[in-house]
Amino acid sequence: MSKNLCVFCASSAHIADKYKKAAYELGRLCAKHGWILVNGAGFEGLMGATSDGCQAAGGRVVGIIPRFMVDNGWMRQGLDEEVIAKDMAERKQLLRDRADAVLVLPGGLGTMEEMFETITQKQLGIFRKPIFIFNQDGYYNRLVAWLDHCAEEHFLRYEGDDALWTVVSSVEEVFEKLGV
Repeated sequence: MSKNLCVFCASSAHIADKYKKAAYELGRLCAKHGWILVNGAGFEGLMGATSDGCQAAGGRVVGIIPRFMVDNGWMRQGLDEEVIAKDMAERKQLLRDRADAVLVLPGGLGTMEEMFETITQKQLGIFRKPIFIFNQDGYYNRLVAWLDHCAEEHFLRYEGDDALWTVVSSVEEVFEKLGV
């Protein structure tokens, strides 16, 4: 039985190729290890690269996107499954509902919003699946340091970072941690 890897990531077309290459490799490894890629159904940026890598390797991609993004022409064509949400809140919940694990790739405000809501749900016991933060080339160093600072100041409860999330430095490490 296949498992679903939900990936939160940037959909911007204006990012460095090194991020796109890693995202493509992640998609390829999803297919290789028999995981279904679940993402936000965008066609550009890291979202598009993960889908490209997965489908090029014979894998399956499920895209979940709100209606207004479809109406604006932002949805990737050729997805294996399309799920149209009424809004961004429903999209995030549907993404989490499909996830057997979540991976956060480099991204901006939208990626951070998805990640923080999911980590908050995990802290509250609502979401119970693994969350991985891909710290490619130190992209998330400052964020992880800030989260550690929040914990030191008692604004965040956790028993070390792997209680709520696991920081990984390669896409291969995600699958190692998942035991595949």
